Amino acid sequence: MVYLHLIPCLLWNIVTCLYFHAFFFFFFFFFLVTINHIIWYSVFVFQTNLKFLAWAGFLYCLIWNGFAQQGGSDCIKANAKSCGECIQAGPNCGWCKKTDFLQEGEPTSARCDDLAALKSKGCPVEDIENPRGSKQVLEDREVTNRKIGAAEKLKPEAITQIQPQKLVLKLRVGEPQTFSLKFKRAEDYPIDLYYLMDLSYSMKDDLENVKSLGTALMFEMEKITSDFRIGFGSFVEKTVMPYISTTPAKLRNPCTGDQNCTSPFSYKNVLSLTSEGNKFNELVGKQHISGNLDSPEGGFDAIMQVAVCGEQIGWRNVTRLLVFSTDAGFHFAGDGKLGGIVLPNDGKCHLENNMYTMSHYYDYPSIAHLVQKLSENNIQTIFAVTEEFQAVYKELKNLIPKSAVGTLSSNSSNVIQLIIDAYNSLSSEVILENSKLPKGVTISYKSYCKNGVNDTQEDGRKCSNISIGDEVKFEISVTANECPRKGQNETIKIKPLGFTEEVEINLQFVCECQCQNEGEANSPACHEGNGTFECGACRCNEGRIGRLCECSTDEVNSEDMDAYCRRENSTEICSNNGECICGQCVCKKRENTNEVYSGKYCECDNFNCDRSNGLICGGNGICKCRVCECFPNFTGSACDCSLDTVPCMASNGQICNGRGTCECGTCNCTDPKFQGSTCEMCQTCLGVCAEHKDCVQCRAFNKGEKKETCSQECMYFNMTRVESRDKLPQPGQPDPLSHCKEKDVDDCWFYFTYSVNSNGEANVHVVETPECPSGPDIIPIVAGVVAGIVLIGLALLLIWKLLMIIHDRREFAKFEKEKMNAKWDTGENPIYKSAVTTVVNPKYEGK
Repeated sequence: MVYLHLIPCLLWNIVTCLYFHAFFFFFFFFFLVTINHIIWYSVFVFQTNLKFLAWAGFLYCLIWNGFAQQGGSDCIKANAKSCGECIQAGPNCGWCKKTDFLQEGEPTSARCDDLAALKSKGCPVEDIENPRGSKQVLEDREVTNRKIGAAEKLKPEAITQIQPQKLVLKLRVGEPQTFSLKFKRAEDYPIDLYYLMDLSYSMKDDLENVKSLGTALMFEMEKITSDFRIGFGSFVEKTVMPYISTTPAKLRNPCTGDQNCTSPFSYKNVLSLTSEGNKFNELVGKQHISGNLDSPEGGFDAIMQVAVCGEQIGWRNVTRLLVFSTDAGFHFAGDGKLGGIVLPNDGKCHLENNMYTMSHYYDYPSIAHLVQKLSENNIQTIFAVTEEFQAVYKELKNLIPKSAVGTLSSNSSNVIQLIIDAYNSLSSEVILENSKLPKGVTISYKSYCKNGVNDTQEDGRKCSNISIGDEVKFEISVTANECPRKGQNETIKIKPLGFTEEVEINLQFVCECQCQNEGEANSPACHEGNGTFECGACRCNEGRIGRLCECSTDEVNSEDMDAYCRRENSTEICSNNGECICGQCVCKKRENTNEVYSGKYCECDNFNCDRSNGLICGGNGICKCRVCECFPNFTGSACDCSLDTVPCMASNGQICNGRGTCECGTCNCTDPKFQGSTCEMCQTCLGVCAEHKDCVQCRAFNKGEKKETCSQECMYFNMTRVESRDKLPQPGQPDPLSHCKEKDVDDCWFYFTYSVNSNGEANVHVVETPECPSGPDIIPIVAGVVAGIVLIGLALLLIWKLLMIIHDRREFAKFEKEKMNAKWDTGENPIYKSAVTTVVNPKYEGK
């Protein structure tokens, strides 16, 4: 009875244990099922994705093919009536001059197509007109190699810095012609320098330093070139109000006080270019300061005259430098209106006795006008200005190519170093420019500069950081996008800015075919001489039309002509697919140029044939007059039936496993038990291994169901014994081979192969020793089970003991706590109650 209270606890432990194991088993089972579903779903998705990708790829091919077809040929879209029009449609267009090239109903423009398309349509290569552009170098002198101080003295025109010098480009529309241009900065190249100075009063102290500029600059420039010339000019302002004071006294001496100034002037050429530095000092030393009223000066008038008056200035065809020295801003086009001058500058030379005489008549030139004249005359400008006007002239420099800006000290003491630095900066950069291009001609540049620096587009025109003796190259492409109306030749020139040398390019346009020169005028082939027979077709005389010029324009709308364009028992003219011209159908063109109408009545086409897999004739034939002409090994209305029997070949080498017929590359199984792509699947048939299992067992091991009848039923194959599975025949032999693994009556595995050779003989190779599974080892199993039970029992007892200890301790602690909290006296009977009752009167106050 003492242990009865343990029964509920024991039952609870058993139930809890069973519940835990059940929960664990259920969770494990759910986990396995989930994993299985995930694997199955992954395989399914992978297979589905493979199918999706396959279909997507197929649809992409169809869509791309459709777009490619819809794009058509630009050659056909040009609707060229002659060979000349055809070759102008694009660089890949050719003209077939074969006389019988066109199908009935096709227009003359069908002779013009892509070169590959013409070949595929049967036009011989020798009958395809496809003239190409070319280039020819006419003058190609090597660049000059010489060094400063050498004995060799060359005239400036004998020095070559650019190569080639002259060439001819034959341009076909759309086909670029490319040539290489080489530039090498020559050493000891002659230099002409013209110093143009502002002689307004604010430049008084500068003039004193410039007076000795000639010999000093000569000395410095001898380090660069042995052929240097220098000139000098000065400017002030236009000699009209409000730029200067026109009172007689101010015209004689514009300066105030005791200053002795010269009369104001617009521009004066003091010294033409000379190699005598002393003469420069002498003439400049005689110059005097002048004056004007406003702050901006008339320097643009002076620059224009220096640029265009080449004979008076003495410019040579060498490096031309113009040093423009001032401490003020400038007037430009439009400012002349203040003085009543409205005529725009004519850009011509107006020097008389070295003085500009038309300053009061012509306005200041514009910046664009100056840029044009400086570029035409190959003049590089150096602006030597004070720091106050640096920002203004730097903006001007950005508008004038091959120009530089230097900071001039307050008294021009640094002018020599400024010129040297600016010259080095200008000459270290090569910028190519071209003359005005003919209409429809474009040009592109690619530069190959020092240190592997290459550029294209606008940056392809220039190279920087070029030292004396360095060589750079440019690749220049010229493209004609159309032929000139008259077909005349054009000439363009390319030159480096600031240099006189240039490349002259003669452009000749390929606008006609060679066969047009061989045409026969008034040819009998063109309906009694009504046209010129050229390039395999007739070019009709004025007033005649038709493929053979057989009709006049007056007969085009005749109803009698329409009768020749109708099929019998039909009211449709040219089957509604063309126009009737001169009693003959000229089939219309479709938007997709690959789709063509043909036939005498335009009743045929190459796009309305049966389709398979979205392709005309299944992609396995050619559509001719709405009927598919299949390629070899294909048949059917859509050429979708393949005559190839390879897909029907079974693994045993027989077509459809000998149990069906091969139709369009697919097996049609005649034996209802067999299925599959090659009629090899049989759900109700034994496999090869199972079918021959008993006979192999009885012959190899003398046991099995056919042991008694082995000699009668199992002698249909040749048997060979081998020592191990490695000795069995392996896949790769010519005869179909099956590897088998079967169980015999003793539950032992035996291995064999079954094959049939080309003579129909069956061969079996069998491993002579079966693999018999060894019986289970009972002792370890029993010992393991007993040990498991004992261990589980001990574990349960230990757990139960631990729980009881915990339970007893809790009960004892509870008892001790209740004992400590007891409030009754242990010396008295807690059940005893007194028999006397005392009642107190609530009204009694003790009085």
